[in-house]
Amino acid sequence: MPLIKILFIIFFSTIGLSCIADEKKQIIKELNNIESLEFNFIQSINNKTEKGRCLLKFPGKLKCYYSDKKEKEIVINNKKLAVTQKRYNKTYFYPVSKSPFMNILYKDKLVEIIKTGKLEKSEKKIKLFYYGENELIVYFDSKTSDLKGWKIKDQYNNEIFFDLEIINKNNFIKKEIFKIPNI
Repeated sequence: MPLIKILFIIFFSTIGLSCIADEKKQIIKELNNIESLEFNFIQSINNKTEKGRCLLKFPGKLKCYYSDKKEKEIVINNKKLAVTQKRYNKTYFYPVSKSPFMNILYKDKLVEIIKTGKLEKSEKKIKLFYYGENELIVYFDSKTSDLKGWKIKDQYNNEIFFDLEIINKNNFIKKEIFKIPNI
């Protein structure tokens, strides 16, 4: 009888691992077909919510337009980050090389995280947990394998939730959009 239980456990564990491997392969396949994304977002940090629209171009380029009274824009171009408040004509510059956010902007890093991370699937979302240099949770749609958002901790230990809704995939984006503003 114990042998049957052991075989039963091994059989269902193998099926579970096979399903997880298939999910990861599907997410990676979907990701490899994407060169750029346009999406709406909702970002939450310390109970403060901001909304806007972003353009993401692999590798390492992001521009976000916030729907706020400061008319905030963020531009990331590889390892440089600029935050501009157009209303006040101010721009702040930050290095982002050690930010966990960089794991999202580089497809090869994101694929490695998918391969090594732990998946948890529900009816609507797939959660991918990664505990590397920085803790990261990436969300994907269960049906389409589309990127749906992430949760990271910044250098000040703030939890940042970023939910997104993809509007377009693989549209042409001019590289000038990702130009870091001059000082």
